[in-house]
Amino acid sequence: MVLEDVVDGLTPVRQPVGRPRRRPAKLHGDKGYDYRTSRQALARRGIKARIARKGIESSTRLGRHRYVIERCLEWVTRFRRLVRRYDRKASHFRGFLRLACAVICFRRAVKLNLLPGSNPK
Repeated sequence: MVLEDVVDGLTPVRQPVGRPRRRPAKLHGDKGYDYRTSRQALARRGIKARIARKGIESSTRLGRHRYVIERCLEWVTRFRRLVRRYDRKASHFRGFLRLACAVICFRRAVKLNLLPGSNPK
């Protein structure tokens, strides 16, 4: 199962104190992971599963935790050149992707007044 491979392939997470944690304490997932085998695989590894159940609960409750990466991917797709890959060389695409990430970080820094010399509100 792909879920098991992903969970087993995680690198240890460094903590401020103590040994690095090998696995996350809990996993948030949408209704696509609502299978008994997924829940059992996570339970065998000591991971608490927070998975929306089909037909019972809404996956919107998971949004606060799960949508962080999806939000970041949405920021990147605002750049039309990256939505559809026009470049033949991967190095060109990678360069535009890095440029888009730099623009995103710059805009976030301006919005949060994190740039040196910016006036706080």
